Amino acid sequence: MKQLGVLDTAFINLEHPNTPQHVGGLGIYDPSSAPGGFVRFKGVISNFERRLSKHTIFRSHLHRVPGNVDRPYWVEDANFDVEFHIRHIALPQPGDWRQLCILVSRLHARPLDMNRPLWEAYIIEGLDNIPGVPKGGFAIYTKMHHSLVDGAGGSSIMSVIHDLEPDPAAVPQGPRVVTADVAPGNVYLATSSAVNNVKNSVKMLTGGIGVLRDLGKMAVGMAQKKIPIPSINSPKTRFNTPVGPYRVFEATEFSLADVKFLKDFAGVKINDVVLSVVAGGLRYYLDHHNELPDESLSVTIPLDMRTRRGMTDENNQVGSVFVELHTNVADPLERLAGIYKSSQEAKVYGENSPLVDVLRLAGVMPPVLTRSLVNSYSNNHMTRYLPIGISSVVSNVAGPTFPLFSAGARMVRYYGLGLLTPGVGLFHLIFSSNGIMTMSIVGDRDSMPDPAFYRECIERSFAELLAAVKSQSNAKTADIKTPEVRKSAKSSTASASKKATATTSTSASAKTAAKAPATKRPAKTSVATPVKKPVARKAKSPTTKETKPLDSKSSNELGTQEDGNVVQINHSNS
Repeated sequence: MKQLGVLDTAFINLEHPNTPQHVGGLGIYDPSSAPGGFVRFKGVISNFERRLSKHTIFRSHLHRVPGNVDRPYWVEDANFDVEFHIRHIALPQPGDWRQLCILVSRLHARPLDMNRPLWEAYIIEGLDNIPGVPKGGFAIYTKMHHSLVDGAGGSSIMSVIHDLEPDPAAVPQGPRVVTADVAPGNVYLATSSAVNNVKNSVKMLTGGIGVLRDLGKMAVGMAQKKIPIPSINSPKTRFNTPVGPYRVFEATEFSLADVKFLKDFAGVKINDVVLSVVAGGLRYYLDHHNELPDESLSVTIPLDMRTRRGMTDENNQVGSVFVELHTNVADPLERLAGIYKSSQEAKVYGENSPLVDVLRLAGVMPPVLTRSLVNSYSNNHMTRYLPIGISSVVSNVAGPTFPLFSAGARMVRYYGLGLLTPGVGLFHLIFSSNGIMTMSIVGDRDSMPDPAFYRECIERSFAELLAAVKSQSNAKTADIKTPEVRKSAKSSTASASKKATATTSTSASAKTAAKAPATKRPAKTSVATPVKKPVARKAKSPTTKETKPLDSKSSNELGTQEDGNVVQINHSNS
C-alpha cells in the first residue's frame, strides 16, 4: 500500500467526464518475427500477465479516504483480472487507416473505470487494408491514467509491455511472487489524514513563502532583463473553446534523418524543428478556415522536472512552459529561427520560475475541495474566460533505438496519444524510434471536425521546411569554389568579368529561392465548422470550394535514409 504523491493526486483530482486524464499509445506489430510466424490472443494475454507481475502499480487500484479529505492510496488488488483489462477487437470494414483512427479516437474518449487498476489494452486486428502494414499485422492500443506515468517516464511503460527478444518464453524467468494488500481501515485513514493535513498545511505555508521569494527573484530578473517575460497574451483560437467528451485522432511520420538534417543545418534543437512543423500546420489549417490571427500563437511544452528537483517516488515529475510559435511569420526559415529564440527564452524562464510547477496545487489541496473546483470550472464553461491563450500542448518523447517485441511480434510503429484539458482542445505527441519520428494529433471533435485535413497541413508544413533548408543548403554549396573550377591567372579580363556576373546572378537566384519557398495554399474544404470564429479578420470570399488533397509530397517520400527495422505506413487512404 502506498499513498499517491502530490502530482499523481493532481491528475486524479482533475479527472472529468469531458477531459479524462489518461494517456495512450498505438503500436503496430509484425507477427512474422514470432515463433511460428503468428500470434494468438492467448499469447498476448500471457505475455501481458507475465510482464505485469513484476510491476505492482499496474495491479493496484485507488483506495480513497472517506470524505476525500486526503490523498488516496494505491492498494494492490487481490482479485486482479488481466482479462478484464485486455480486450480483443477487429476493425469494421473496410479496415483502412481512417477506420483505425476512428476506432482509436472512440476508445481514447472513454474514461477509465476508476474503481479498477487504471489501464486498459485493446488488441486490434483487421489492418490488412492499410498500405504498409505487414501481412497479418495487428495493433495494440493501450491507455493508462496519467497518475501512473508522465511523458518522460513513458519509456518505462514501453519496457513493461515489451520484450527485447522475439521469443521471451525461451528466456529463463525468476520465481513468480504475487502479493496483495489489505485495504486500510477507517481508523488508520482518519489518523493518517489528520497527520497529513497538518503536514500539508505546513508545506503550503513554507512552500508559499518559498514561492513568494522565488517570484520576487524572478521579478527582479525580469526587470533587469536577465529572465525573459513569457508570452501569455497570445490570441485564442477554436481550440480554446470548452472541450467536449468526443475525440479525433490522426498521425503521420517523418524520417528522423531528415529531422536531424534540419536541426544540424539550422543549428537548432529537434524540439525547435518539431515546433516549426506544428506552427506551419496550424498556419495552413487556420488560414484555410479564415481564422489565422495576425499575432503569434503559443503552445505549452511539458518539462521533465527530474533534472530540476531530483528523483522522487512520485510517478509524475512534470512541469510546463509557454513557447511562441511565430505563426505570424510566413517564411519557414525565419519562423524556425524565431522559435529557437523563443524556446531558449522559455528554458531560461522555466529554470527560474516557480510557476512551472503550478500543477502541484491541484494535488496539495484536499481532493474534496479540488474536485469541486474542477467540476465547477468545467461544467460552467469558465474556460471561455480564464485560460491563457494556449492553442495546443506539444510533447516530444524519445523512444528506444532498438527493436521491441510484444508476444514475439516486432513493433514497427508507435503513436502516442496525449490528453486534453479544459480550454485546450489540441495535443501533439511526437515519438522517435528506430529512424522514424511519428507525430500524433488528439483533438476535440467539435473544434477539429476534419483531422485528416489537419494531418495533411502538418505534412505540407514539414515538406515546405525541408525544401527551404535544402534550397539554402544547395545555394551555399554552389557558392563554394573548388580547385577544379578555378581559372588560371592568365585569364582575360573579359572572361573574368563574365564569370563574376554569372556567379552573382546564380547566388542571388539561389538565395531568393531560399528566402521565398513555394507556399501554395491548401484547397478550401466544405467541412462544416460549428465553432464560432474567435478572431476578427478581414472578410474573405464566401465561396466554398470542394475539398482536394494537398499536392505536396507525402512525408513518407521525403526520407533520405531507409530504415531496415520499420515499414512505411501509408496514410493516403484516409
